[in-house]
Amino acid sequence: MKEGRFPSGWVLLQGSLIRRGGDYDARLCYDLGVGFKDDQYFEIPSSSKGVINELLPLPANIKHIKFLLMGTAGEFELCQLSIAKVGALERIWRMVRRVVPMIFLHSRQKRKLIKLTFFRMLVDLQGTYKIAGKLRAHAAAPPYQNWIEQFDELTADDRTQINKHITRFANTPHFHLLIMADDTASGAVQKTLDSLNGQLYRHFTCVLLDMTARDSGLITEMQDMAWEVTRVAQPRQAAWLEQFNTELADGKAHEWVLLVRAGDVFAPHALYRFAREALAKPEAAVLYSDDDELDGNGQRRLHRFKPDWSLTHLRSTNFPGDAVALRGGEVAKAGGVGVDCCRYGTYDLLLRMVDVVGDAGTGRVAHIPAVLLHRGGAPLPDPLPGGERGLEHMEWNDPQWCVEALRAHLARNGVKGDVVETLPGCWRVRYELPDVPPLVSIVVPTRDAFELIRQCVGSLLDKTTYPRFEILVVDNQSADADALAYLERIAGHQRVRVLRYDLPFNYSAMNNMAVREARGEVVCLLNNDTEVISPDWLEEMVGHLLQPGVGVVGAKLYFPNGQVQHGGDLVGVGGVANHAHAFLQRHDPGYCNRAMVAQEFSAVTGACLVTWKEIYQRLGGLDEQHLKVAFNDVDYCLRVREAGYRVMWTPHAELYHHESVSRGKDCSPEKKKRAKREVAYVRKRWKHVMRHDPFYNPNLSHERPDFSLSNAPMVRKPWESRE
Repeated sequence: MKEGRFPSGWVLLQGSLIRRGGDYDARLCYDLGVGFKDDQYFEIPSSSKGVINELLPLPANIKHIKFLLMGTAGEFELCQLSIAKVGALERIWRMVRRVVPMIFLHSRQKRKLIKLTFFRMLVDLQGTYKIAGKLRAHAAAPPYQNWIEQFDELTADDRTQINKHITRFANTPHFHLLIMADDTASGAVQKTLDSLNGQLYRHFTCVLLDMTARDSGLITEMQDMAWEVTRVAQPRQAAWLEQFNTELADGKAHEWVLLVRAGDVFAPHALYRFAREALAKPEAAVLYSDDDELDGNGQRRLHRFKPDWSLTHLRSTNFPGDAVALRGGEVAKAGGVGVDCCRYGTYDLLLRMVDVVGDAGTGRVAHIPAVLLHRGGAPLPDPLPGGERGLEHMEWNDPQWCVEALRAHLARNGVKGDVVETLPGCWRVRYELPDVPPLVSIVVPTRDAFELIRQCVGSLLDKTTYPRFEILVVDNQSADADALAYLERIAGHQRVRVLRYDLPFNYSAMNNMAVREARGEVVCLLNNDTEVISPDWLEEMVGHLLQPGVGVVGAKLYFPNGQVQHGGDLVGVGGVANHAHAFLQRHDPGYCNRAMVAQEFSAVTGACLVTWKEIYQRLGGLDEQHLKVAFNDVDYCLRVREAGYRVMWTPHAELYHHESVSRGKDCSPEKKKRAKREVAYVRKRWKHVMRHDPFYNPNLSHERPDFSLSNAPMVRKPWESRE
């Protein structure tokens, strides 16, 4: 803003800020006459609808102010901005008006975590107001270092409570730490061993698997250790591992194995958390945690807060990484730890473990939502002439090795398909369809919207390469002459049938009626404002649907400008449900590459959804009584999961989506009442699910579905419970 006289003291900033992008950071910066400085700004939170009502203590003598918005690509609208001075009574009233509802809205656990209490409001209203502002839907995410200091570092009391908790363990799981080392990083082994020296849980042994065939100085690094470390040189590793695997097969139930690279650093409570989880979930054979990376100065960065288990996700990328503990007996059943594990990493072993324990439906795989490993492994050295690195070097997570491991896993499980790398460390499994693939009935509700329905049906007929499909267009009282003429014309196409629904608009009922008329084993619910991009979209979706236990598959949808509109649905995050990855650019990989890999979600949008007709009808289809317009797709997906099936999303089935163009927005009083009823119904029906979506880490923001860090992570500390 241009130079002028700005009020000082407490002011009220009001306006509207609508953003279409992946960054919700907004700052009001001020210049006191010597230029704008990095520490002279206020964070400006807003509501989910973009409303700004923020009290700010402006300093005197401000010469200029400016807004800094959205650190990433996107669009915004900043409207009706005003700054007005407020008196003491109005300031107090407005602060209390924000704080009190936030106290009632959030759980006792969250309030305690961020110190949002009535007592603090009475003694520090300004500080409590600032805390409440961080819980608004569009508030800036904390920098990772600040998040670590506030939520991740152990206090002296935490350490005391953990030690007391360990003494109450019914059993003492034992961990075998296998450290893989080569000659690429001086001092790396010592960093890992130092972190083991600092473990609060002490029931472990450590073995260094040295990939060098000559004296590399690693023995010198270990001389100062207070406990014994076994070193196994490369020539002896095959024999040692054979004996180790035999001992695992004959060992006790509480033996666990962890494989890490030299330079990886364990959090002080890492083995305690793994031990506690092993005892709390005795059926588990695989435990994995979140992790991050250490830079050259030892600073933590590049956090990876992971979702709960998904086999499809594992087949797309090694998302658990190296922060994994494996039950010893199952490791032996899976073929044991091989020499290749020492060189290439754990991906093949993890896939073999899945072969033994099966998919996670019985709780055999458990996720610990805490950063327990800090990745610090040295980068790969330059290849030797001919492309080889030599046996003395590791090729951790080598792309070709991972692809071959995945292909072998698919073959062992009788899954026919091809594997191609899409991004470094990410793969696409193209599942092979049977010689006669199932007939798919594509259901397209419509009313008028001639251009949209023509574009939708035209793209289906012209671009779709799937051999067996029919299109059921459900006409809901169209009156437009062009639309009626088009429907009459396409009704003569051999793949198209036009059905009439002559009742008031009810999206659920329209789809249910069409599914009853469908001839296919598979049903595809498709909005009339969609347009096919990838010709093999239906092969991709049906391929996933044909996998064991899959009940629903969703697609990746784009706005006409190429930004992502739908990348899976997150339940309870940012409201009832919201689209993941919204507003990313088409080829933006998203958080941990999740916008570019197939994986499991709690729900997907009904704008493009395939499911089995038998499941759809057995579960009653879409809820045409309570959810006539909105959230019927989310409700259906949750009922599918409740029935024991999985909901998948694939980024390799791509379509455009002109969202809600034909129906319009819910802006009339009647539509608003209906929308509120539907929201209330879903919140009540799925209250237990909305507390935590298993495919969205609780350390991430629950206020919006953008994978940003939470200002109040909902993660329970087990040492604070009375176990």
